[in-house]
Amino acid sequence: MLPRATRPRTAPRARGGDAPPAPAPHVAPIDLADLSQATSAAPSGLHGAYSRALERLPEYLSGGGYEPYGVGVLREAIADHHTRRGTPTTPDEVLVTTGAQHAITTLAGTLLGVGDRAVVQSPTYYHAMEALRRAGARLVPVPVGRGDREAHPGRDRDAPGFDVDLFGSTLRQVSPRLVYLVPDFHNPTAYTLTAEERAGVRDAAARHRVTVVGDETLTDLDLDLDGDPDAVGPVVEPLAGDGTSPYVVTVGSASKSFWGGLRVGWVRAHPDLVARLARTRQSADIATAVLEQLAVVELLDDAGSVLAERRRMLRAQRDQLCGLLAAAMPDWRVHVPEGGLSLWVDVGAPVAQAFAAAAAAEGVLVNAGPTFTPDGSAADRLRLTFSRPPEELERAVPRLAAAWSRVAG
Repeated sequence: MLPRATRPRTAPRARGGDAPPAPAPHVAPIDLADLSQATSAAPSGLHGAYSRALERLPEYLSGGGYEPYGVGVLREAIADHHTRRGTPTTPDEVLVTTGAQHAITTLAGTLLGVGDRAVVQSPTYYHAMEALRRAGARLVPVPVGRGDREAHPGRDRDAPGFDVDLFGSTLRQVSPRLVYLVPDFHNPTAYTLTAEERAGVRDAAARHRVTVVGDETLTDLDLDLDGDPDAVGPVVEPLAGDGTSPYVVTVGSASKSFWGGLRVGWVRAHPDLVARLARTRQSADIATAVLEQLAVVELLDDAGSVLAERRRMLRAQRDQLCGLLAAAMPDWRVHVPEGGLSLWVDVGAPVAQAFAAAAAAEGVLVNAGPTFTPDGSAADRLRLTFSRPPEELERAVPRLAAAWSRVAG
């Protein structure tokens, strides 16, 4: 049996996660509030999933433990997961990785060379940009879409969503080797591509013969679903569509759906690309830990109840943070996202980096907008995560207000 913790872990810990690196405040209260990391506590079902995985582990102990493609039972479970969503998938189209970040890094190392161009949304996930740059790529931005308009109620009401024509012309002009998109509850704006926009991306990828990587790590976090497995939210279909295009690759992960400490991700791609990626990963991590893979099998099997609990918790925290911000900083423009883990806030002035420093001095960590863009724009934006417990959100907002009074005063 796995031991049960009797009290929360209280030892000091190094900061790390999905957020851009930032210096810790020189002087900060012990109860530092962290609205920079999009990570939350594990769901109640995680311990049971590990217990059941441990019972299955003896089946694998007679082997060497290295499964560069992933254990078969998890590849089958992930293939079934994609098939149920509408993209028919076989296990040979799945590579298990050590988290989604490892998947993105492996794709970048396999597909990119020094000087190659890679198209990304602007803003976008910081560590994806970092992985592409370290592979030698030059980043070319395209706008995210309507998420910016929704953050400005009453303005730009006719602004387009994701501009498929601009996307296609960008591919034609720069001839990129890779495109990185977050199609569902985009990090950080929370914008979700429409069915027409997804079809346009697939058409452009085929026309220009470029690999499009769709990062679906946030897809499960539709916060306005009520737990009904048949309910339909804004994620109308997978970016990969029917799955027949060799140019559309999907990255998935257990970390946002279940727990950040569960470092298991995957790539869904053509079997030939899966084989290339498996060769690339040999120089990095060889294979993903078997016990963690078996735990993800259990979590995927119980995904309905686990995700319902997670969505309820995150929805309450989203609403709490939005309400607190509206009361404390009424001039800020805060779009309430339909899903994901963060708010993309327009503070109305290009002071995001100065404000992030002032907030850190007050004991709350936030992300300045420019770190999410290839060119350092979005100086009037902040990313605030709502994945922390309610009491941490409660103490964070007065500190944000104090920092804002210093910066805007």
